Amino acid sequence: MKDRHDLMPILRLAYSTLFLIALMAVFVLWSQVGGQSHLDLLPWPVKLVLGLAAAYGVVRATAASVSGDRAWNGHMVRWLGLTLAVLAACGYATYYAHINLEESDDADQPQETTVSRSGSALCIRAQFGL
Repeated sequence: MKDRHDLMPILRLAYSTLFLIALMAVFVLWSQVGGQSHLDLLPWPVKLVLGLAAAYGVVRATAASVSGDRAWNGHMVRWLGLTLAVLAACGYATYYAHINLEESDDADQPQETTVSRSGSALCIRAQFGL
């Protein structure tokens, strides 16, 4: 029992480090897959909650894998599934930002109209009877 208590501070440090690495990896993956411009459109609380939840799921899946007899046990698969569900929610939030939050530049662009010289000349001739 003494060995487990000696190992706990090292495990806490390892899991804290894993959490920070997973947090960076989640946001890099999210910006690369979903696009940085779409990620910038999302409100910061949405990004914070989804990013923290995904990193927490990675750490819990790793802890469940280490604590079991086998690496692929029931708890690990459950946490992996929850992490994948959170990552799917990240994808849905990015898709929502793409569809609803992206501003279209169609109103700002002036409409290009071309007037042909021959058409205006015909109109002037018809108007003045020339």
